[in-house]
Amino acid sequence: MTTIICDDGVRLDYTRTGDPSGRPVVLLAGFRAPATSWLYQVDALERSGYCVYAVDLRGHGRADRPPSGVTMERRGRDLDEVLEALDLREALVVGGSMGGNTIWSYLAQAGTERIAGIVIVDQTPAMLNTDDWPHGFYGYDTTNVDTYFADGIPDTGRGTPVWRRGRRVLRLLKAMKGVDKNLGDGELVLLNDHAKADWRPVIEGCGVPVLFVAGSESEYWPPAHAWAAAGLAPIGSSVVLPKAGHAANIEQPGAFNEVLLEFARGL
Repeated sequence: MTTIICDDGVRLDYTRTGDPSGRPVVLLAGFRAPATSWLYQVDALERSGYCVYAVDLRGHGRADRPPSGVTMERRGRDLDEVLEALDLREALVVGGSMGGNTIWSYLAQAGTERIAGIVIVDQTPAMLNTDDWPHGFYGYDTTNVDTYFADGIPDTGRGTPVWRRGRRVLRLLKAMKGVDKNLGDGELVLLNDHAKADWRPVIEGCGVPVLFVAGSESEYWPPAHAWAAAGLAPIGSSVVLPKAGHAANIEQPGAFNEVLLEFARGL
């Protein structure tokens, strides 16, 4: 692991593998997940000639875990510090779950000067269901906006039961090994900040190609969010991966890697 120290003294970590002269690909994991959760993508990207950066932002993996609550604004600034410190340009940035909306937070603050393309993995840009956006988190609407995520991530009862996922479960267990299921106060602060954010205006102003990938059996939101979000982007496209839950890149790595590499080659 290699270290980056943020402007507030917090330490972030990353690994770099692949061809140093290849296009940089930056991988950002979802809520609490470590950078190692991209293990099924790193080899495929390396073999295709990319320079791969798997990043642990604050609160992830081996990075620092400050006791105070992290906000989505701070996560966007962390990504900015990573791209600036490494002087990455023409990067493909891939975000899974909350990692996806972290990219929108970054764009809202720094724009797309360093970015050639974006891939969002099963993350709706607005988690709150409204009359004009029925693609949010199942059961989350204006009646429970302040309470729905007060104690953690609710069980929606959607998606394929764990006992029916077969090898998909084994992949998940391997990729998420060592992640503590208990949430601290700071993590609940972040979860609620994330839930209330709406990144649709940022997507509408995004000038680089964006691919939205959804899992057909996502536990959290209907897969139509990918199509709807792609419709907001000036250069947007979407794919729904069959037999995949929320962690689509882990549950169906072969299919995900295929669409990821096809998108990357088109940049």
